[in-house]
Amino acid sequence: MKKPTLFRLVLMSIALASFAHAYPLDGGESTDIQRLEGYRRAQAGLVKGRLLPTGAQLPLEHVRLRLADRPGFTLPEPDAGLSRSLRGFLGGDASRYGVVVLDLTDPDAPVFAAHQADRIQNPGSVGKIIVALGWFQALADVYPDDEGARLRVLRETQVTADEFIRWDSHTVPLWKDGDEKIRKRPLREGDVGNVYEYLDWMCSNSSNAAASTLIKELLLLVHFGADYPVDAEKAKAFLKETPKKELTELLARAIQAPLTRNGLDTEALRQGSFFTRHPKGIVPGTNSLATSRELLRFLVKMEQGLLVDAFSSLEIKRLLYLTDRRIRYASAPALAESAVYFKSGSLYSCKEEPGFECLKYHGNVKNYMNSAAVVETTGRNPDLHYLVVVLSNVLRRNSAVAHQTLATRIHRLLEKRHPIVATPEPEVAPEAEPAVAPDLEPDAPNEPSGPAPPAPTAAPAR
Repeated sequence: MKKPTLFRLVLMSIALASFAHAYPLDGGESTDIQRLEGYRRAQAGLVKGRLLPTGAQLPLEHVRLRLADRPGFTLPEPDAGLSRSLRGFLGGDASRYGVVVLDLTDPDAPVFAAHQADRIQNPGSVGKIIVALGWFQALADVYPDDEGARLRVLRETQVTADEFIRWDSHTVPLWKDGDEKIRKRPLREGDVGNVYEYLDWMCSNSSNAAASTLIKELLLLVHFGADYPVDAEKAKAFLKETPKKELTELLARAIQAPLTRNGLDTEALRQGSFFTRHPKGIVPGTNSLATSRELLRFLVKMEQGLLVDAFSSLEIKRLLYLTDRRIRYASAPALAESAVYFKSGSLYSCKEEPGFECLKYHGNVKNYMNSAAVVETTGRNPDLHYLVVVLSNVLRRNSAVAHQTLATRIHRLLEKRHPIVATPEPEVAPEAEPAVAPDLEPDAPNEPSGPAPPAPTAAPAR
C-alpha cells in the first residue's frame, strides 16, 4: 500500500480538468478565440493537433436550440420501464448514483427516466456552467436590447490573469497565427485573453484559474455596469476597499441570483465560491451543491432558449460543444458520431487504508464524478436527441471508466428504443418520350394548302 504522508488524511479535493475543448471550430472569427483557428487548421493537416471525431466537427449553424418552439415544456413523470433499465445498469452501486435521462427524440412524446434524481452532492467543475449563466445574465442586465454590445464585451474586453488564478495545474490551449502547434500549459499571471477565451478555457479544459478570473470580472461587471471594463488599479481598489460582507453579497448576486431569476432552485443547484484558494480569502462564499434533476432542468431551459434569452442560451450551448479529445462520459466510443454538449467535474479524497492505493478518480473518502450532457445523433432515421446527467460517488473505483461504460449502455438503450426506420426509395417517374415532328412527304409543299395539323405533344409522364 502506498501510505499518505504521516498517515494523515490525504485530501485531493480538486475539480480535475476535463480536457475537452468547446465551441464550434468555425467560431474563431466571430469570437476571436484563438485556439479555434488552430484546431480548424489541424483538421486540414496545417497545424500539429488532434483529429476530431465526426460528431465534433459541426459548424455553428448546426448548433441550435431544439426546444425553442416549446417554451412551456416541463419534465414528464418518470417512465417506469426506462427508469428500471437505468437502475439496472448501476447494479450494486445504485445507491451511490443520481441519474436522469430525458429522451427528446420524439419531442411530442418525451420520455423521462430517473434514479435518485434529488440526491445532492458537490457538482465540482460542472458548477462552472453556473458562472457562464451569471455572465450572460449580467450582460443582458446591462445591455437588455443590444446583443451587439454584449458581443463586443465578450470579444473586445481583454482580461489579464492575476493573483486570482492561484493556484491551478489545469492546462489550457494556447495558439496564435504562425504557430506550428497548439501549446498547453497552466495559465500564468500576466496571460491575456478576451472574455470569450476565458469562457472557453473554463468550459473546455475546466481551468479553475479561468473560472476564478471570470468570477472576479463578473463581480466588476455587476458592480460597474456599463462602465465595465475598468482599469486594473480601479478594480484592485474596489476589491480591497469594499467590506468582505458586501463582497460576499455581491458574489451571491452575481452567480446565485441568476439561477433563481431563471426558474432554478438554489437549494438543488448552486455554485457558492471561487474555484481557486487565493480569492476565497478575499471574497468569502458558501457551499456548492447540485442534484441531477436540477442540472437537467438547466439543460432543458438552455434548449428552450430560456436561460436569460435565446441569444444567451445559444452561446452557452456553443460553449459546451465538444471540439477535441473526449473524456469520462463523453469518451464512450458509442458517441463518436454524435454531437455532445458536455461538462464534467470530479472531486475525490483519500485516507490511509490497508491494501488501498490512492489514485485519480479512485477516492476512498469521497469519489465524486459528475457529468451533464446533451447528445445529438444525426444522419439516422430517426435522429437521436437526449439529455443525461450523472452524479456518482462510488468509492475505490475508477469513476471515469464507470461513466464511460454507463454512457455506452444508455446510448445503446436509446438506439434500441428508436430503431432505424428504412427510408423508402422515392418513386422516379419514367422519362417522357420526346416529341417527334410528323414525317413530311418528299414532295410536300413548304406551305400546305389545307388546315395546319395540331402541334405535336409529349407523351404524359407516368
